[in-house]
Amino acid sequence: MRTALVSPGVGEMTYEIRNIVNVAEKLQKCGVKINWENIGDPIVKGEVIPAWMKEIVAGEVMENDTWGYCHTRGVLETREFICALTNSRGGARITPDDIIFFNGLGDAIAKIYGSLRPETRVLMPSPTYTTHTLGESGNAHAAPICYRLKAEDNWYPDLEDLRNHVKYNPQIGGVMLINPDNPTGMVYPREVLEQVVAIAREFNLFIIADEVYNNIVYNGEKTVPISDVIGDVPAIALKGISKELPWPGSRCGWIEVYNYAVDTDFQKYINAILTAKMNEVCSTTLPQKCIPAIMQHPEYPLYLEERTRSYERMSNITYNFLREVPGLIVNRTNGAFYMSVAFEEGLLNHGQSLPIDNPEVKELVENLVSAPGVSPDKRLVYYILATTGICIVPLSSFNTPLQGFRVTLLEKEEKECERIYGTLAAKIREYLDS
Repeated sequence: MRTALVSPGVGEMTYEIRNIVNVAEKLQKCGVKINWENIGDPIVKGEVIPAWMKEIVAGEVMENDTWGYCHTRGVLETREFICALTNSRGGARITPDDIIFFNGLGDAIAKIYGSLRPETRVLMPSPTYTTHTLGESGNAHAAPICYRLKAEDNWYPDLEDLRNHVKYNPQIGGVMLINPDNPTGMVYPREVLEQVVAIAREFNLFIIADEVYNNIVYNGEKTVPISDVIGDVPAIALKGISKELPWPGSRCGWIEVYNYAVDTDFQKYINAILTAKMNEVCSTTLPQKCIPAIMQHPEYPLYLEERTRSYERMSNITYNFLREVPGLIVNRTNGAFYMSVAFEEGLLNHGQSLPIDNPEVKELVENLVSAPGVSPDKRLVYYILATTGICIVPLSSFNTPLQGFRVTLLEKEEKECERIYGTLAAKIREYLDS
């Protein structure tokens, strides 16, 4: 073109969670049956939405007002409902004006980072969910700045590393966390959250807490929303219904703003986010109108408990198979529906492979792994996909130097889960011995 169309580095940004789908679809055409363990969509994995929930949605569809625009911030009655839930916990208090709805949390994330000055950075966990790092680094036109999650210690954050990054990087204006975490499935203990808030208070930072999985916790663990511990520190919590109901196709998420009035710069920042939202007029009306009726339905707590028990069972099956593989660092997942597994340093290399009988599949995989810049864990993922049909995501694609992979825990049948992860464990052993 006559002039450059994108900023330097933009073409290098990738979203491997879905890029791997392109490879899997090519392998499908070659006869490989795929198990989709790469993407967190409960519907794709067979989640059955209960009739009572569908009836609520069907009833709202029949109302004319669900077909129109709503307030820029979102449906007032729904914001009042959410506001009451948050305030009932006794932590940070908000008003309906502290809630802004978006067309999914992807929309919220884009506006949260896009409303910052490019010079102002948000410190990211490593590993972390790709949408956050792409949004933040894309706005800054620079590589993400990250604090370490410790694979050797349940994926808990390295608070010393976090503090040092803040102390020696004056451009950092905020800290982001995901709780429960994607991609690791780690659940933040209350005391760890309190320490993160203390660092933010000391250095006059704000916090972004992605809490879309906050009510999906199991194995006896508990977590708290950031509103319970935030005190007087400015913060934004991201919430939604895509994983909890689950209704990912609704594209319905929101932010809750805490301590809006304590800092004039933070006020201007939130106003900039709202102004960006005003350009779109409003967010999707139908799912917003459904939220209070669904969450207040007497069957809802039982339904959510049943789902979390299922994730707990799949978490433990997956953990028990993978922890037996020498060289893997495996932590039990206690929240969300993901598990991240790291290899001990140096265990993966560019010479390992698995035998592939189908010549067409073999040629495709060998072309992929011989491409420049393919990481050792991406190489592993391609061979696993080609030989077993199990579609997982390389851990290095989640903004970490660690080599490994992320899987989901959405399989509905225990026997099938055992088959998938028994097969995966055996193939990893074979791959490491090659």
